[in-house]
Amino acid sequence: MSAVGSHSKARTMTEPTPQELKDNTVIVVFGASGDLAKKKTYPALFKLFKQGYLSEDVRIVGYARTKMEDADYHKRITSYIKTPSEDSEFAEIIERFKGICSYVAGGYEDDESFQNLNSHLEKIEATYKRDGCNRVFYLALPPSVFIPVARGIKKNAYLANGVNRIIVEKPFGKDLQSCRELIGALGQDWSEEETFRIDHYLGKEMVKNLLVLRFANVALGSAWDKNSISNVQITFKEPFGTEGRGGYFDEFGIIRDIQQNHLLQVLSILTMERPVSFSAEDIRDEKVKVLRTIPPIAREDALLGQYVAANGKPGYLDDDTVPRNSVCPTYAALTLWINNPRWEALNEAKVEIRIQFKDVTQGIFKDIARNELVVRIQPSEAVYLKLNTKLPGLRSEAIPTEMDLTYKNRFSGANIPEAYEALILDVIKGDHSNFVRDDELDTAWKIFTPLLHWIDGKDGPAPRPVSYPYGSRGPKEQDAFIAKYGYKRNDKSYTWPVTHLAFL
Repeated sequence: MSAVGSHSKARTMTEPTPQELKDNTVIVVFGASGDLAKKKTYPALFKLFKQGYLSEDVRIVGYARTKMEDADYHKRITSYIKTPSEDSEFAEIIERFKGICSYVAGGYEDDESFQNLNSHLEKIEATYKRDGCNRVFYLALPPSVFIPVARGIKKNAYLANGVNRIIVEKPFGKDLQSCRELIGALGQDWSEEETFRIDHYLGKEMVKNLLVLRFANVALGSAWDKNSISNVQITFKEPFGTEGRGGYFDEFGIIRDIQQNHLLQVLSILTMERPVSFSAEDIRDEKVKVLRTIPPIAREDALLGQYVAANGKPGYLDDDTVPRNSVCPTYAALTLWINNPRWEALNEAKVEIRIQFKDVTQGIFKDIARNELVVRIQPSEAVYLKLNTKLPGLRSEAIPTEMDLTYKNRFSGANIPEAYEALILDVIKGDHSNFVRDDELDTAWKIFTPLLHWIDGKDGPAPRPVSYPYGSRGPKEQDAFIAKYGYKRNDKSYTWPVTHLAFL
């Protein structure tokens, strides 16, 4: 597809300097009545507004099918904004934020609705004192209406003279073919430079910190390859079930919803080569290069599970919104192999970010714990390095301990932004570094599509996931599964972040 393979020639030329939208900017939030907008988009916009990152004349327009009065709209968009008790000026800031927010109701597939929206935007822009206007369109919408909305905007509400940018939420398709269709359809109306595909994990503080950890520390960089590292695990856990949202979950599953995008993005940053520069395209070039060295996931490299009733909680199949006899996995441990000189024979097996180094040379130490570098993305952001040290006192015994960088302890009072806050600001700045490029998407789906088609029953009988109790660590088979790829669980008593000698 031309839309997927169109970058190599363009990137041989000098990259355009990103244009920051400082004045005369309108942000349009499609799906303004939905949960994503209410819980994530508007709270992020408010924080940017409160901290002065949005220009003084910025205006935010909500758009959805639901008919709402301004008072209802303002109540909805501020309902998830936390009010600090110690901030006496907060109520006044909330009122000013409401003052820049307006609402338009309309459809997603008819020209008349988009023309009505455009008239509303033109009235706002008529009040601007400087020439030149900019529009940012945020699609907080399900993928079924991405294309009609993108086309409706381009046809009826696109600025001929000014900057236009469109933000698209995941999921970007369900497999390789649907992804290519989505990329091709969107690319007919919007250039890659105008398009920002959001994966909110790329906006998380600890994920953004990975580049600095890797390439600004010689001590880590020199050991960041197959010679020192045994295996890498990237962990994602949620302590609750589908709880009435089983219809959506069953359609996409844990692999499409989390692993094909969020966790694969983390893996690409962990394993890519050093980019030529920290420009957006140089970073994304290296991510694509490492993803292209990963073959499709083999069936034998997957452990699939589905939770059953336990501890007074219902099982997955007990949810009325889940199809009866569904074989959709709620747990998946997947092994990915990276076939390049740096990482050949290294795997990504399960779930946190946990980089386990190889055993020390046998001799003076016996059964000593492996070193591990652990990056906790959420909650309580932290980086810690597990080391072995001598047990204090008269005994000559080595025990595992850690060098601990827990953010809330080291950076007390620091404001760690929400992922959406950071990413919306990147869009305003025109920085694509933390957004997913079209060829990156294509390569990612090549890795996962054969496995997903097997799970969906499109390539022979669908596999039946093994059972595990609600609220447990996962299937009992998981320890044996990850052990066969080189991971060694430390069986000794180990407490983090404080080791108490009395417990040893």
